Amino acid sequence: MTLRVRIDADRCEGHGRCYNLAPELFAPDDIGDGTVVGDGVVPPELEHKARLAVANCPELAITITDPIDAAGDA
Repeated sequence: MTLRVRIDADRCEGHGRCYNLAPELFAPDDIGDGTVVGDGVVPPELEHKARLAVANCPELAITITDPIDAAGDA
């Protein structure tokens, strides 16, 4: 199953834990808030880092979804 990460920009306060824990998946924007790198698809070898970022976000701004479920196809 392919997973995708998403950051809720309204919730993100720029703590930076996501991009420090998983720089392959997240990066800071110009004010330090987290942004998703690329299209947000999580390679299987980075699933652990994605889940670690979710667990460490104090604002609960990061979610992981199945792209098929998110599209309403499943």
